Amino acid sequence: MTAMHDAQNLDWTLPYASHRSAVMGRNIVSTSQPLAAQAGLRMLLAGGNAVDAALAAAMALTVVEPSGCGIGSDGFAIVWDGKELHGLNASGRSPAAWTPDYFAKLGGIPEKGWNAVTVPGAVSAWVALSQRFGKLPFAQLAQPAIDYARNGFPVSPVIARLWELGFAKLGDQPGFAECFAPGGRVPRAGDVFRSEAHARTLELIAATNGEAFYRGELAEKMAAHSQANGGAMTVEDLAAHQADWVGTVSQKFGDSVIHEIPPNGQGIAALMALGMLDALGVGSQPLDGIDSVHLQIEAMKLAFADLHQYNADIDHMRVDPADLLRSEYLRERAALIDPARAGDPAYGAPRPGGTVYLAAADANGMMVSFIQSNYMGFGSGVVVPGTGISLQNRGHGFTLEPGHANEVGPRKRPSHTIIPAFAMHADGTPQMAFGVMGGPMQSQGHAQMALRVLRYGQNPQAAADAPRWRVTGGKGVAVEPHFDAAVVEQLRARGHEVTVEAGNGVFAFGGAQLVLKQGGVYVAGSDPRKDGCAVAF
Repeated sequence: MTAMHDAQNLDWTLPYASHRSAVMGRNIVSTSQPLAAQAGLRMLLAGGNAVDAALAAAMALTVVEPSGCGIGSDGFAIVWDGKELHGLNASGRSPAAWTPDYFAKLGGIPEKGWNAVTVPGAVSAWVALSQRFGKLPFAQLAQPAIDYARNGFPVSPVIARLWELGFAKLGDQPGFAECFAPGGRVPRAGDVFRSEAHARTLELIAATNGEAFYRGELAEKMAAHSQANGGAMTVEDLAAHQADWVGTVSQKFGDSVIHEIPPNGQGIAALMALGMLDALGVGSQPLDGIDSVHLQIEAMKLAFADLHQYNADIDHMRVDPADLLRSEYLRERAALIDPARAGDPAYGAPRPGGTVYLAAADANGMMVSFIQSNYMGFGSGVVVPGTGISLQNRGHGFTLEPGHANEVGPRKRPSHTIIPAFAMHADGTPQMAFGVMGGPMQSQGHAQMALRVLRYGQNPQAAADAPRWRVTGGKGVAVEPHFDAAVVEQLRARGHEVTVEAGNGVFAFGGAQLVLKQGGVYVAGSDPRKDGCAVAF
C-alpha cells in the first residue's frame, strides 16, 4: 500500500455542533464510510439487490476502513429475503493445534500476532450470501473495492486517527508496516492511498469464488506466514472452514420481535436485557431520564453476567440458548433490579423447571443486516506480505479458565463480539435492520437502539446521534461527554461508578447504522462517531 501525496494542511477538527437528517428512499445502503456506501449503491443501480449492495460495501470497507475490518475478518449476517429470515454465522474456528497446554506454554492467549488469529471467515460470508441470494456476478461485486485499492482513495480524518493508533500498537507485527505504513509513516487525513496487493487479492478471491482463500494460493501464503512467525494455522485449518446457516434467536419486545445470531455471538445478551426491560415496563419513563437509564444499565449488567458465564461455541455450551430467554427466567432476573440502587450481579441459573456494520434494503423488500470485523481495531496486526490480507485477533476471545464453556480448544469458535440485529413486527413483517460496532458495546448498543426506535419512537438518525452509556464491570458505567450531566450525577447518587470518557468514541461507544422500514420506503440513520453515511434512491 503506498501513499500518493500529502493532503493540504487543513484543520480537520469539527468544533461546532451539527445535526443531520435521516435518509429516506426505496433503495438504501447505510455504512460507516461514504465510499463503501457508494459501492453498494452502484450495485443497486446496476440492477442488483440488497445482498449485492451489502457485499460490495463490505468488500470496499476492507480497503477504505482497514482500521475496522480486513480481508482476514470474520462476518455474520441476517437477511430478510422477502418471505423469511435467514441467519449466517461465518466466524472462524481455532487451529487444530490450539489447546490449553499450547497457550500455557505461551503464558496466555495474546492480543496480537499469529497466536491470536482464528480462521478468518468474512470471505466465506461474501461467497455464501452471493451464491444464495445475489443477482449480480460475484466478480462484479468486488470491482468497487478493487478500484479503490488500485487507484487510491482519500483517507478520512476519523480513519486517519484510528490508523495512527493502530500503528502505535501493532507496527511491530509481521507485515503490518509494509502494508499500512510504507516509508515509516501512516497516511494523514486527506492522503490518497493505494494498495495494489489488496486489489490483486480481491481479484483472485472474486475469480475463484473464494476458493483461493481457503484451499488455494492465498491459503498457502497464509499458512506459510503463520509457520514462519510462530503461529499454528495450517492449510488444513483453512480448508476445514465453513460458514453455517444458523437461523436466529429472538425475543419479543413490545409489538416487535428482535432477532440475533445464536451463540457464539453476544447478541443473546441484548435479547436478555430487552426481555428484562419489557418485564419492568420500561417506556413510561422519559427516555433519557434517570429512571429509564438506570433500569437499562441494570438489565444489561445482569445479561452480561450470564453472557460471560455461558456464552461459547454453541456446540460446547452447557445451557440451551432458549433457557436464557425463557420469560420466567427473565422475570426472575429483572426482579433482582433495585430501582433505586446500582447492583453488582452474579450470573443466574437458567435451567428449565432452564465490530464494521452495514445495512442495505431494496425496493423489492429484501433487507440485510451485515457485520464484519477484525475485533480490536486492526486485529492481530498480522498482514500476509504481498496480499493486503490483515487478520483478526478473535482467538483472544477464548478463556483459559479450566472447564469453562469458552475454554480454548481445537477447531472451536470463540465467544464473539460482532453481531447483526434485525427487528420484525409481531405479524411477521420486517421492521428494522440495525447494528452497533464496538466490541462489548455491541449488545449494549443493540438494546439502546431498539429501545429508542421501537419503544420510544425516535427516528433512526436521532437514535444514532444520541449519547450512549456502556457498563464496564461491577458497578462501573462509562458515558459519553455529551451525556446529560444531571443524569450522570443522579446515577452516581444511586451507586453507579460513572466515568465520562472523552476522546475517540468509536472505540468506546461504537458506531450505529439503522434502516427502518416505513410503509413502502426505508428510513436510515448513520453514526457521526465514524464516517457514517446512508445513500438512497
